[in-house]
Amino acid sequence: MDSHIPSPPTRRLSMGERENAIDRTIPLLPPAEEIDEFNYFDNNDPPEYLESLIHGAQEFVKFHKNDRVVLVTSGGTTVPLENQTVRFIDNFSAGTRGATSAEYFLEHGYAVIFLHRQFSLLPYSRHYSHSTNCFLDFMEEKNSKVIVDPIYQEEMLMVLRKYQHAKDHNLLLLLPFTTINQYLHTLRALSVTLRPLKSRALFYLAAAVSDFFVPLHRIPEHKIQSKAGGSKLVMNLDPVPKFLHRLVDKWAPGAMIVSFKLETDSSILLSKARQALERYSHQLVVGNLLQTRKREVVFVEPGKTELWIRLTPAQEAAGVDIESLIIPAIVERHDIWINKSKNSA
Repeated sequence: MDSHIPSPPTRRLSMGERENAIDRTIPLLPPAEEIDEFNYFDNNDPPEYLESLIHGAQEFVKFHKNDRVVLVTSGGTTVPLENQTVRFIDNFSAGTRGATSAEYFLEHGYAVIFLHRQFSLLPYSRHYSHSTNCFLDFMEEKNSKVIVDPIYQEEMLMVLRKYQHAKDHNLLLLLPFTTINQYLHTLRALSVTLRPLKSRALFYLAAAVSDFFVPLHRIPEHKIQSKAGGSKLVMNLDPVPKFLHRLVDKWAPGAMIVSFKLETDSSILLSKARQALERYSHQLVVGNLLQTRKREVVFVEPGKTELWIRLTPAQEAAGVDIESLIIPAIVERHDIWINKSKNSA
């Protein structure tokens, strides 16, 4: 007798059912007000390391008080489901865009504060840490010593020199986060730290930030236990306040702010990007589709027609980073922003 019990039949959702499962036409949440800021930051404690981290950032900004400084945020935030975290909700992002963009900002003369998800891609080391090859594949043994395989030496030397230049000239500050709460506390504190630079400060907000979170007072202390009988786990998440407008108006007034809008549906990308731009009153939204983000993006700016930036087929075949086109275009806009701020002073 066959003891195998067949699984119950499953039914795949039709395209129409999948399209209607979530209403993607829902407008963006309203910008956070002052009361929202107080409620969030008063009721969700800062990370213990924040004071030390910000001290390092203050020294970095003081060192570059006459330079242009860009804050690049990169990687995805997590939402812990327990205080002693075993389970969490994550956001899709390896940090590729942020890490790559940081390198091009450095090439354009910026000092870079790189606020990144811990263990996500970092500038320069990204070329090897998340390669399809194990990093040991770039090395070989010769005369009982470890050396770089001659095949990779020229490229690796070029990357090493760029990294050493950034390090030797104190041009790159790496600051980690993991949770949405760590990210928001750090972002606010860094924004205030950058305030004295006024228009020379640039925010390049490429991190994938969670839209929902579990407030501190509702997070269980210990691991959520599974129950016999397959009981469902139902989570009650609150929307993360949209602090971008607070950053623009209060945290770092005068700075130029660039945000990103990632979608999977091309039919709503431009409307969502335009909606974000108008709602949060910043200078530029870079729209991109998940499927094509490595080869094309769209700039959405106040009072301007959308501008698409695309790699040519030849550039794509040659492995050109689209960030090598994005960053110079943003630098041009930052030039204009700085000059406009000087003229209006």
